[in-house]
Amino acid sequence: MSNWSPRYIQTNGIQLHYYRTGGDLPTIILAHGITDNGLCWTRLANYLMGHYDVIMIDARGHGCSDTPLSGYSKFDHAQDLAGLIEELELDQPHMIGHSMGASNVTSLAANYPHLVGQIILEDPPWFTETDVTDQQRAERRNNWQQSMIETQAKSVQEIMESGRQQNPTWDAVEMEAWVTSKKQFRLEAFGFIDQPFDWQEDVKRITSPTLLLTSDTELGGIVSAEVAELVGAINNNFQVDYIGSAGHSIRREQFDKYVASIDSFLALPI
Repeated sequence: MSNWSPRYIQTNGIQLHYYRTGGDLPTIILAHGITDNGLCWTRLANYLMGHYDVIMIDARGHGCSDTPLSGYSKFDHAQDLAGLIEELELDQPHMIGHSMGASNVTSLAANYPHLVGQIILEDPPWFTETDVTDQQRAERRNNWQQSMIETQAKSVQEIMESGRQQNPTWDAVEMEAWVTSKKQFRLEAFGFIDQPFDWQEDVKRITSPTLLLTSDTELGGIVSAEVAELVGAINNNFQVDYIGSAGHSIRREQFDKYVASIDSFLALPI
């Protein structure tokens, strides 16, 4: 990590921060979930950097990136990613997104198909529910926002201890960036969850080879077996891989199975 280069880029009207491992290698971009930051990919980036020039972006309202007052839909985030790819003159980089990041990568691939290579989606926020009222969305945001306010009032050590208690199976390397990301997060970025979590139209338009990683809903995974089956029926560019004994943060809870799945999909040498 000490050799990774922190950089900034102006795109889509804001300044975005990202880390880049570098090297004369194919590029892969990692898009984190809501309340995380780019360095929350550290463990995976360490694994991938022998094969890829890895870019870990801080989404708007996260990490060291700008925090506009509005503009947090999946398409706003997708435009940020498109601007990054174009400004850096990247040639169809592969993409991995987790949760919110997976939703944003899906929107990117649906709206800018010429910009991306293969994509991997780790448990995106794709629900079976189709009728969510504005009141329900507001309640969801308010509850999450209050929880984050309480978290940010704690010391770094208190957040670390709470994180370890809640996530006892996570590798130690995951925790430092996770704690820092919670302190860096700005509440404006909850604008993402104010938007409808519609996803089927985006899925229909994906032309890239795509890996959807799912997990156990009873452990906190979002994408149900019903949704995964529907995705396959909508678009045959999708491959679905279920990783058991994991919740929403699949790579953190089943790292070896996760990298085996992406290795196979990206055809990395063993």
